[in-house]
Amino acid sequence: MSSTGFRRTFVAIGVCSSLALVATACGSSDDGSSGGKTRITVNCEPPKSAKVDRKFFEEDIASFEKRNPDIDVVAHDAFPCQDPKTFDAKLAGGQMEDVFYTYFTDAKHVVDINQAADLTPYVKELKSYDTIQQQLRDIYTVDGKIYGIPRTGYSMGLIYNRKLFEKAGLDPDKPPATWEEVRAAAKKIAALGGGTVGYADYSAQNQGGWHFTAELYSQGGDVVDADGKKATVDTPEGHAVLQNLHDMRWTDDSMGSKQLLIINDVQQMMGSGKLGMYLSAPDNIPILVKEKGGNYKDLALAPMPGGKGTLIGGDGYMFNKKDTPEQIRAGLKWLDHMFLTPGSGFLGDYARAKKNDGPVGLPEPRLFTGAADAKDQEVKKANANVPVENYQAFLDGNKNLQLKIEPPNAQQIYSVLDGVVSAVLTKKDANIDQLLKDASGKIDSILARS
Repeated sequence: MSSTGFRRTFVAIGVCSSLALVATACGSSDDGSSGGKTRITVNCEPPKSAKVDRKFFEEDIASFEKRNPDIDVVAHDAFPCQDPKTFDAKLAGGQMEDVFYTYFTDAKHVVDINQAADLTPYVKELKSYDTIQQQLRDIYTVDGKIYGIPRTGYSMGLIYNRKLFEKAGLDPDKPPATWEEVRAAAKKIAALGGGTVGYADYSAQNQGGWHFTAELYSQGGDVVDADGKKATVDTPEGHAVLQNLHDMRWTDDSMGSKQLLIINDVQQMMGSGKLGMYLSAPDNIPILVKEKGGNYKDLALAPMPGGKGTLIGGDGYMFNKKDTPEQIRAGLKWLDHMFLTPGSGFLGDYARAKKNDGPVGLPEPRLFTGAADAKDQEVKKANANVPVENYQAFLDGNKNLQLKIEPPNAQQIYSVLDGVVSAVLTKKDANIDQLLKDASGKIDSILARS
């Protein structure tokens, strides 16, 4: 799944609203030539309702076209950047933009259905490519060929309320590092009373399955085997995840009585100061402050408890298989300008973000390496306007974790695991052994059909 939004201030955005639109309105429909210029269509432009982000995006396209007068960029917006309900239909119907947004989990699928251009012969022209983290580049590399360019990434961690930690007698500078410590901290926080919840988790709309996966990774487990053919949830690690949730919910009463929660419910609890901890990516923090009433100084982020692994996700751009070489080269230049130049562009112009009251200094996983990373961090630090010390534990801890992407057929698998998590959190006598056995069989069937 995607996280709550994009880096910094960006809100989810997207694609053309109707597949009935003619190709010239939404997709790649010609040879990319227009008045002697190379024309490319791109998506994921912020909608008009996101006024500041829309303004930034338009400014950056204008500056790109000024530097590259032989390229014409036509941006498309809608909500969200990629709608799973229409994504495959757009691909199959030839309606996809020349340069189009994808989640990390889309890469292999788009290649498998033969809808992606092979960028391998051209990627040397992308100035930033060698500076991007290798593990992120690998996500868009299929059978040795490069089919996409990463744009952002996130990893899951533990958001916690420093004020509640202090009230409960816990050290806010030493967040829980194990699930045993999470359980103990949650119990103390819940004991404060007044409707305070120690730890909350999702268990509906596939979000419970998503978090189960993250928690399983943190225990050193996995959802499917290395070949992607068999489920691996009915394991000691899978049992440990569910037993811990069961014990916090029913033995400790530290998760509250209201269950079947989704992300908005949990964010509301944290923003109102009534929740001690939950799992999320860093981009939850500005949402908690700007939309849910939270305060930056009270919110801190720790690495995933367990110390073994964390779920990562993110996005990037792929290129339409119909693109001409000129369009591919133009698209790569556009990506460099918009997203992949440290300290500038739509996601990296931290001075501009700060000036417009956008949070700067959140601990996003680093996209770049080497000198590019150093430059990006230098500019970010110089413009930071959030308490960066509250996120240092997350940054330090992530260095020691295995970073793992979501499983294949993620949404179908999450739907299965949703039922497992919700059963444990709503039924005191839930049979964990049977739940995992049944889930394993259902996941095997999903994998067999893919």
